[in-house]
Amino acid sequence: MGATKTEHFTDSQNNIALIAKALGHPARVAIIDYLLKVNSCIGGDIVNELPLAQPTISQHLKELKNAGLIKGSIEGTSICYCIDEKSIVQMQNYFTQISERLKRQSHCSPDSGCC
Repeated sequence: MGATKTEHFTDSQNNIALIAKALGHPARVAIIDYLLKVNSCIGGDIVNELPLAQPTISQHLKELKNAGLIKGSIEGTSICYCIDEKSIVQMQNYFTQISERLKRQSHCSPDSGCC
């Protein structure tokens, strides 16, 4: 099995890929949506919101946290999760760059072979 060779890419490229991978599961997107709706929550609230078992939700939360999309603070025996805005801004900047570059480029014609 080959290595992913992430060292050949910039930190920014690796971070965007990590975020995209974390958002590659609908349960994680649903968790982000829920956190946006309630602005913060206790981990158990998420279990009541989604049709998944607690260990499964915990694994999804771990992936989101490892990607920097959420952060959590301990409150008694529970963890309160919220969106980590830094990663969202990074992702937004990435897609803004793509959009701006596309606006500057001439549109492809059918004869150019690129569309």
